[in-house]
Amino acid sequence: MKAVRDDVALETLRYPIGRFDAKASGGPGEYGELIDTIEACPARLREAVAGLDDAQLETPYRPDGWTVRQVVHHVPDSHINAYIRFRLGLTEDAPRIKTYAEARWAELPDARDLPVDVSLDLLDALHGRWVALLRAMRIEDFERRLDHPEIGIVTLETMLRLYAWHSLHHVAHIARLRERMGW
Repeated sequence: MKAVRDDVALETLRYPIGRFDAKASGGPGEYGELIDTIEACPARLREAVAGLDDAQLETPYRPDGWTVRQVVHHVPDSHINAYIRFRLGLTEDAPRIKTYAEARWAELPDARDLPVDVSLDLLDALHGRWVALLRAMRIEDFERRLDHPEIGIVTLETMLRLYAWHSLHHVAHIARLRERMGW
């Protein structure tokens, strides 16, 4: 029974807001709220790490997980890719996108060593551009498609929902760690 509880606990640590549900859709009525979530990500992430010292930034958010520093650096890595994917999806017909080895990116020296402010500032600028693009999209633009090598054809609507979830997901990693550690 303990192994089951450990699996549940690890799942909760890995997915503090639950796993992304690719099938869920509120339709065009939710686009504004999803864009608001993406827009708020840089401020939420900055707030989540406010006041943390280097030792705290080097703490993994879960056993065998990334450190807080790596999580912070991962978010702009991921969202840069998302921004490019949206631009490709808006300018090409179902382009095949490239994946990236996010776990290996998290091990590169910049993700392991740089101050988190570097990525927080990058995220501010990136989201300024990305949110402007998202708000300018027409309803039918969200039906445009991408060809993802691992999951197949996806719409920009699905990508919007994925990155809104992603924005909350990693902030929750840090917030829950702070709660558990009493920081």
